[in-house]
Amino acid sequence: MAPEIPHDQPSIESPLSGDRLDVLTSKVATSIEDDQRTRHLTTSYLPSRREVIGVLERLSWLLFPGFNGPREIDPGELKAHTRSLLSEIAGPLFHQIAGALRYAEAAEPITFGEHCPDCDERAREVVDSFLENLPTLRATLSLDVQAAYDGDPAAHHTDETIFCYPGIRALWMHRAAHELYKQRIPLIPRIIAEHAHELTGIDIHPGATIGESFFIDHGTGVVIGETTIIGNHCKVYQGVTLGARSFERDADGGLKRGMKRHPTLGNHVTVYAGTTILGGDTTIGDHCVIAGGVFLVRSIEAGHTVRGPKAGVRLNENRTDFK
Repeated sequence: MAPEIPHDQPSIESPLSGDRLDVLTSKVATSIEDDQRTRHLTTSYLPSRREVIGVLERLSWLLFPGFNGPREIDPGELKAHTRSLLSEIAGPLFHQIAGALRYAEAAEPITFGEHCPDCDERAREVVDSFLENLPTLRATLSLDVQAAYDGDPAAHHTDETIFCYPGIRALWMHRAAHELYKQRIPLIPRIIAEHAHELTGIDIHPGATIGESFFIDHGTGVVIGETTIIGNHCKVYQGVTLGARSFERDADGGLKRGMKRHPTLGNHVTVYAGTTILGGDTTIGDHCVIAGGVFLVRSIEAGHTVRGPKAGVRLNENRTDFK
C-alpha cells in the first residue's frame, strides 16, 4: 500500500508518465534481467534480514533477561517464560537456516560450505545444537560482562556494561553468530555481524575465534578479521584493526580463500587505541601490551610492550597582544 500524502502538503504529480515511463520501465527491467549478481527473482527461501533480527531480539531476552524484554519475570514462572521464548526462537531460526541452506544448494557456481542432502533435517540439527548451547553461551557472556566492569573504572556496576557498552552488545551477537558460523551456515552469521556493526561501529567477522573474558573498550572503529584468534582475558580499545597483510592469489588471479590471514593474540594481551596488527603469521604472545598508534606486521614474544616512535612536539607561544 502506498504511503498517504500528508493533508498539509499539496499532491504532486509524477514527472514520469505515459511513453516515458514505459521506456524507463523497459530499461530498468532489462538491467535486472541481465545482471545475475544483483538480483534473485525466484529464490523465495533467501534468508530475511528482518526475521533474523527478530530472532536476535528474542535471543537477547534469554541472554539478558530483565535487561531486555519483559521487565518483571515471576520467579515461579521463569521456566514457562523460558519455554515460551525457546519456542519463539526455534521456529523462525529453523526457517531462516533451512532457507539459507537451500540457497546454498541453488547458488551455483558460488557455494557456501558443504551442500546438504536434506536441508530441513540439517536445519533442525543446527537449531537443536544452538539452543542446547545457550547455557554455555550465557556463562561466557557473564565473564565478558565482568571483564568489562573490571577493565573500566568508569563502570559503576556490571548492569551498566550490559545496558550501555557497545562492546558487550557487539560481543554477544558475535558469539551467537560464531556458533552458526562453526556449523557452516551461509549468510545468517554475516547478517548478524553486520547488524551488530551497524548498531555499534564494531566490525567482528563471525569467523573470528575469541576466548573468555574479552573486553572491547569504547569500541568505535574496531575491526576483527575472519581468521583472527584471540586468547582469554584480552582487551582492545577503539580503532584497533586485526586485519590481513595481503591477499594471495591463485594461478588464475583469484583470491585464495580459507587461509589464515589475520593475527593471533595470546592470553592477557592489551591493544590500545588506533593500533593496526596485520598478518596470519603474526602472533602476539601472552601478557603483551601494544601501545596506541602502533603498526605491527611481525610477531612479538610473550611479556613485551610494543611502542611506536614518539611524536615530536613543538610549542609556539600564543600572542596576547591583539591590538
